Amino acid sequence: MERLSNIASQVAPSNASAVSKLAEKHPDDVVIVAAYRTAHTRGGKGKFKDTTSGEILAGLLKGIVEKSGIDPASIQDIVVGNVCNPGAGVNEHRAAQLYAGIPYTVPFQALNRQCSSGLMAVNDIANKITAGQIDIGIGAGVESMSQNYGPNVLGAQPASFLEHPVASKCLIPMGITSENVAEKYNVSRRAQDEFAANSYQKAAKAQDAGLFKDEILPIETTIVEEDAEGNEKETKVIVDTDEGIRRGVTADSLAKVRPAFKADGSTHAGNASQVSDGAGAVLLMRRSTAEKLGKPILAKYVHAKVVGVPPEIMGIGPAVAIPALLKDLGLTVDDVDVYEINEAFASQALYSVRSAGIDINRVNPKGGAIAFGHPLGATGARQFATLLTELKRTKKKVGVTSMCIGTGMGAASLVIAE
Repeated sequence: MERLSNIASQVAPSNASAVSKLAEKHPDDVVIVAAYRTAHTRGGKGKFKDTTSGEILAGLLKGIVEKSGIDPASIQDIVVGNVCNPGAGVNEHRAAQLYAGIPYTVPFQALNRQCSSGLMAVNDIANKITAGQIDIGIGAGVESMSQNYGPNVLGAQPASFLEHPVASKCLIPMGITSENVAEKYNVSRRAQDEFAANSYQKAAKAQDAGLFKDEILPIETTIVEEDAEGNEKETKVIVDTDEGIRRGVTADSLAKVRPAFKADGSTHAGNASQVSDGAGAVLLMRRSTAEKLGKPILAKYVHAKVVGVPPEIMGIGPAVAIPALLKDLGLTVDDVDVYEINEAFASQALYSVRSAGIDINRVNPKGGAIAFGHPLGATGARQFATLLTELKRTKKKVGVTSMCIGTGMGAASLVIAE
């Protein structure tokens, strides 16, 4: 509450706009000095298919340390979000930190809040800086859906949960929650396919123009393949390009794809996020520390908000979280220049944009998870890399990230570019 009070006090009733007040610079501000991600590769098929989440994370952590020039020993905490690994990857991701050259004196924390895990990792570091516990930290997220995603990811549930009218809804398959949103809020199959096609087209255009190069750190890994005789062959490769982006996708071509979850449904493989592997990481500091170290400040991290929604329509999370975030800050949807809203499903993303009254032209200008994938624990961190490079490129200021969260939640954050 103290941090929120401090933020609210910055939005003083005066002639200056709320954005200008929030953009004011103070020594204790939380700022982002680096944000990078790996390329997203196709789950089970792509270049990371034989790479563990720990190896992906180690490569990214090593890269962000090298690119930022930070002394690894000066980092005071690392928090990594993950969904599918047992224990949220607490052992293997601590090992990844050490393998990356960050010493054992730097503590580590694993967390899981489903699809917002990467954002929650970043927010946890921001809160620790605000509270005066640390001055420098990394918030990250990683997922190998190739190796850890499957029918048992929910784990065993007590029979009593299955019989409870509300608790049982936490176990509804995500695809069915998408269908529930589409039906409840009249999001047509055509509208979903148009939204999805637009995501592919924007992502393809951005990739062709090289707009992802500044946010992606190349990672070397090994692919294991079998030859005609069944002998395994290992090949080293550099992973630096999103694999899921398809060219020539249109609403008409998507209209031919069969529904995936209900025979008469509207959600299918072409208008839902892709199963993929990847990671994202954000280096945050207290402003006075960043200035002392001479680090470039990309953005001021302002605020984050998490809300709860009905589990059976979990996809509406951004529709609730974004307005709640903006209300806390005294802003309107039009004060935000760029929105990165995770495209778990076209149904929920499109509904959220409509419900919150957001200009669709400000949403995911380089495409989204439908086009290049949604490694569950990584997305919340990945979005900062995508957002900040876009704000810099377009010379815009205010950015929001948001996503729905399985079991019925939504999260959102706001940054102001410098």
